[in-house]
Amino acid sequence: MTACAIETAAEDDDRDKDPTGSAGFTITANGAYAARLAGAGDALYVERWTLDGPEPYAVPLPLGQPEEPHAQLLPLADGRVLVARRVDGRRNTFSLLYPTGPATGELQLGAVEAPGSERLVLLPPSPDGICAYAMCVGPDTTTLWLVAGGAFGPEQIAEVKGRCTGGVWLDRTGRMLALDRRLDDGPVKAVAVDLERGGEVTPLLQITEESDDRLLLADPDSGLLLIGSDAPSPGRERLGWGVLGSLLPVRFPECLRLDDAAVTPFAVQPGQVLMPESCSVALRIDAAGGSWVGTWEPSSRRLAQSAAPVGWLAGAGLWTAGGVLRLPYATAGAPCGLADLETPPEPLPVPVVVVADEPRVCRPVPLQQAPLGDRKPAG
Repeated sequence: MTACAIETAAEDDDRDKDPTGSAGFTITANGAYAARLAGAGDALYVERWTLDGPEPYAVPLPLGQPEEPHAQLLPLADGRVLVARRVDGRRNTFSLLYPTGPATGELQLGAVEAPGSERLVLLPPSPDGICAYAMCVGPDTTTLWLVAGGAFGPEQIAEVKGRCTGGVWLDRTGRMLALDRRLDDGPVKAVAVDLERGGEVTPLLQITEESDDRLLLADPDSGLLLIGSDAPSPGRERLGWGVLGSLLPVRFPECLRLDDAAVTPFAVQPGQVLMPESCSVALRIDAAGGSWVGTWEPSSRRLAQSAAPVGWLAGAGLWTAGGVLRLPYATAGAPCGLADLETPPEPLPVPVVVVADEPRVCRPVPLQQAPLGDRKPAG
């Protein structure tokens, strides 16, 4: 699973920031393409990266006028890049950019109004690679929009009560979306939204009644969830993990709690079917001295830390199924690069899992604190 750089809607507290901190570098769900705003100052333009070839390469997609710094980008699986622009303080327009020989083609899709104090933000790239979604966040209600991939331009598809942030896909089809929701002045709780049932909302995280419980990342293959919650330390968010559909409690490993440093997950190793404890997780570590990379597995009690490549687009990266972490970087001498960070697996026993022919359907259910019995917790 690849984490994507998105702008999240501002909370009343400290949530007006990119959850992965990757400076606007957004990667498709399949890891084939990425997009960012390149250039400097008043000369910004869209740049698309191709990541699935022998060597990464970048294609500039400039238009007749530069992009605004707050333009939001979303690459699609066919290589086009969706651009969301805010006009006149409330109108949000959407266009698809693509290379056409030496020029840039632009297909205008339409616009969505965000009245009053509402703010529209793009959601992470859909797993299907075709559709693109956005949410318009108001003080009491959040509306979800299909802004690309539909038949007639932007289309409102759901309305969710409460003020929502975040956005994590729970499956490979783009049906189940997790959002972090606040109702009135209550705590933040992650909920699952079924886009094929008119935005039906079900609880996803409920560690304690008073705790803020957010979903940071999810891997549909294994069911691994990376969670931010202040349940174990009221007033201070801790990084924990759980399994989608499990009744076991969320674990909060001590090795992920660093003094004077923030630890944020940004990518999960794909392909680990039904083996959440064996998934490698990439983490961005931020401290006063800078940012670097951490890697960790739920089955391990150790957080491995590595220096980031020079010019790393901090908080961006993707795993290969074989366990290689690929980190994008850009420098004056190498404006489009990927650095591979290999993490040798620990010699841990792997349980044999027998899977029936019937497809496994894992519906989101609340993850609650419960007795572990004689099960030894990881981390």
